[in-house]
Amino acid sequence: MKKIHKLLLTVFAALLVVVLAACGKNDSQKQTDNKQELNLSAEAPMDAIDLSKLTGYGSTGNVFESFYRLGKDGKVTPGLAKSSSTSADGLTWTFKLRPAKWSNGDEITAQDFVYSWRRTLDPATKSPYSYLFSGVENADDIVAGKAKPDTIGISAPDKQTIVIKLDKPIAYFKVLLSYPLFGPQNEKVVNKYGKKYATKSQYMVYSGPFKLANWSGTGNKWQYVKNNNYWDKKAVKLDKINYTVVSNPTTGQELYEKGKLDLTPLTSQQVKNFKNNKEFKQYPYSLVTYLKYNFADKNATNKKAMNNRNIRLAMSLAIDRDILTKKILGDGSETPKGYVASNLAKDPKTGEDFADQQYVKNTVDKNTKLAQKYWKQGLKEIDEKGLKLTLLASNDSANSKVIAEYMQSRFHKILPGLQIDINDIPGHSATQRAEDGDFDIYLSGWGGDFSDPITFLQTAMSNTSYNQGKYANEEFDALVKRAQDEDANDVNKRWADLVKATRILNTDQGMTPVYQQVTAYLQKSNVKGIIHNTAGTQWNYKYAYKD
Repeated sequence: MKKIHKLLLTVFAALLVVVLAACGKNDSQKQTDNKQELNLSAEAPMDAIDLSKLTGYGSTGNVFESFYRLGKDGKVTPGLAKSSSTSADGLTWTFKLRPAKWSNGDEITAQDFVYSWRRTLDPATKSPYSYLFSGVENADDIVAGKAKPDTIGISAPDKQTIVIKLDKPIAYFKVLLSYPLFGPQNEKVVNKYGKKYATKSQYMVYSGPFKLANWSGTGNKWQYVKNNNYWDKKAVKLDKINYTVVSNPTTGQELYEKGKLDLTPLTSQQVKNFKNNKEFKQYPYSLVTYLKYNFADKNATNKKAMNNRNIRLAMSLAIDRDILTKKILGDGSETPKGYVASNLAKDPKTGEDFADQQYVKNTVDKNTKLAQKYWKQGLKEIDEKGLKLTLLASNDSANSKVIAEYMQSRFHKILPGLQIDINDIPGHSATQRAEDGDFDIYLSGWGGDFSDPITFLQTAMSNTSYNQGKYANEEFDALVKRAQDEDANDVNKRWADLVKATRILNTDQGMTPVYQQVTAYLQKSNVKGIIHNTAGTQWNYKYAYKD
């Protein structure tokens, strides 16, 4: 396929020369039309580029690379690792690195991976994703402060060799290693810039197809520029990707129609207007939006309410998810069957979707009568006649406000005595409030980091940073741990553990799934080669180009 593309581009280039020679006065216009630049929008400013401290990795695979890359249909494709081998017991992985350089020309070595892992796992770094290293030798003890970071099970026998030792086999380890989190960091650069490191684009070096430019730590514009030191630079066709923060979808549509954006997300109303347009596209994502209840609420009355299962079930059953997804959002988003996203993973024995197996009747269904029964029972159990709760939401997302207002209206209509106040604030502030436990209910979401149910279930365990509401269930924790420990090498037992654990979580409604995201876009028809995945680093522009 690559050869065909190159041939087509060669023919196209030859034709272009002829056309330009014939056009004369339109030379500059033709050159502008055929620049290999992509113009994209972002909902909010980018707030971090430190691999160890990021809270999301959606497009970071374009500037940072790990052992592997995530390719089309979530398949693992070559990255910085040239080859790998695994011991018979699955506990030792050995990698040989390909010759590669950082964007500043420094050689990427095995020691860069060792340093990166130690830095991320150091409790002083406060990495929100440190739990993903669980299963690597000593990782859990390091995160808990019981062992030093240099005891992590990764070593560099020589410049091009990396050896990783695991405490237990990890079924999804190869997919995990396509995540930028597990990639290298340049210790020399970290030390050179000190406190300035990663605060601006120039205080960082890059290992991926692109490097970040013109990012000041704030601001509404930045670029990804082709990294000419990237090991596979010949495969990269784009010279630049220009990002602009566009918080209003109407503005996004206007910029798109003026040719200033090549891709723009659509609201539900815009979907109705453009769904028959040839440039209309839908990109599904394994992202589920939840209501997170604060089990450690600072308000004593609300704490009793959030810890009452009948009240949580009442709120879940009061939601009409079909109305929400089909009429209010209308962008192709789906109704969830439980905590774990649909189309993420399939039963190794039967091929059945995990989401279907996790389903528990009367937990995420609309059932007004049962919702009111549970509500009445729950209020009686906590000795209250009504509740006043605040719903914390981020206003960075166009859908967030719409969903929050729907919840407010729906709960008021179905659950007598429930008053919902909406606290709609910028995403960074909302995240901080959630981490501080300053909320009653938090409208939040989780997108899968890789195509395995564990990527969702880990976030609901009692000891993870993303469980801001402090939900805790000992049986749930034990089943997830069993899937990662004694049953890790038995795919069927492991699967059964995860299904049982998820059914417990769904029965509890420890967090209430609201909807699963599908985002609708307008995309210019001359934009080709974008790889989008439903989990992990979902946007891959390595092979993107303008036709």
